[in-house]
Amino acid sequence: MPDQSASNPEGAISDSTTTPRAGDPEGRRLARRRAAILAEAEQVGRVLEILLDRAGMPTTTVTELIRSLGAQQRRQLQVANGRIESRTRFTSRGGQPLQRHLPVNTLYVDESGTSHVPRGDTPEYFALGGIAIGDGESDRYRIAADTIKRDFFGRTDFQFHDPYMRNRTQTRHVDYSFSRDAMKQQAFDDAIGELLEHTEFVAVGVCIRKNAFDREFVQSGLDPYLPFDVYSIAMTLLLERYVDAIAYTQPESMGRVRAESQGPREDAYHQIEYARLLLEGSQWVSEKAFQQHLQTGMIFSPKRNSDPAELADIFARDLYEWVRGGCTVKPKWWHIFNRKIYVRGDGRMGKFGVKVFPDADIRGAIDQHRINCGAHLTP
Repeated sequence: MPDQSASNPEGAISDSTTTPRAGDPEGRRLARRRAAILAEAEQVGRVLEILLDRAGMPTTTVTELIRSLGAQQRRQLQVANGRIESRTRFTSRGGQPLQRHLPVNTLYVDESGTSHVPRGDTPEYFALGGIAIGDGESDRYRIAADTIKRDFFGRTDFQFHDPYMRNRTQTRHVDYSFSRDAMKQQAFDDAIGELLEHTEFVAVGVCIRKNAFDREFVQSGLDPYLPFDVYSIAMTLLLERYVDAIAYTQPESMGRVRAESQGPREDAYHQIEYARLLLEGSQWVSEKAFQQHLQTGMIFSPKRNSDPAELADIFARDLYEWVRGGCTVKPKWWHIFNRKIYVRGDGRMGKFGVKVFPDADIRGAIDQHRINCGAHLTP
């Protein structure tokens, strides 16, 4: 294959209608970047079209411009061939990952809210909380959680569950109100706080603002490479951050993902979405990175006894309430989780453990949260 670098030193594509060769990942990246810029320009054009119409001015020229921008964007997306090649921020380990016999790190995933598109009184938010923890620490957690359950409830055959715990609700399993005994309620809170504080884990989480997601991405078709299903986009964003944490945290480990079973059909659907990430990658993380750092299948289990999934449940609820409060409130255990949220460098582009999506209108509050958690943002 002839070397084109002399005539095109930056790897740019000279003709936007030319399909790049399979070995041209930089050309694909540039095409994707152009497509994103064109999409933003198209959005600005639509705003201008609306304003001119309200002012009683002619909109024909702007309408033609919007149509032209859309056509050019589609051309660039064709050049990009639908995805980006392997990203250089992840170093390939090479070979069969399982043959390296790395210790296993498990991401326990739980959710808060529903992933259905908002209708009527359906909550607007959907949060996935993930707790990344090694097997040895998982065993220590189970012992500590069993001790709390035995001390306060005289039994261990149930799982802690939010929001019942923070709302002090009596359930068919346990009475979190402790018969309205304020001293016992405080003692229980103190014990849970100690459990969160002294368990070694890394937190990653995603919260989808469903109304904004549906309006800005699903209905507009703004990004054709984003999944249009709320659960799928949340899991994609979650695993992008988990893979970054696995890749850049020592000692090396192999990631395993464990979620609550929601039934055979639902579990199968989630397994398909997980497999698709390993086969195709996402917009920001290549398939090779997912393949090298994650086991090839999710594990599903029901809620039963003490398990780090309880931590994921509590974190997901805190994350849900934080986003519902405009990312400025401080939910019950937020001060502890903030010290355990994954962060690397400036915390941007998948290097921070919490993602709110979409976030354009609340980015200031989110950036401040990144800084509070240790990100080194630059102006």
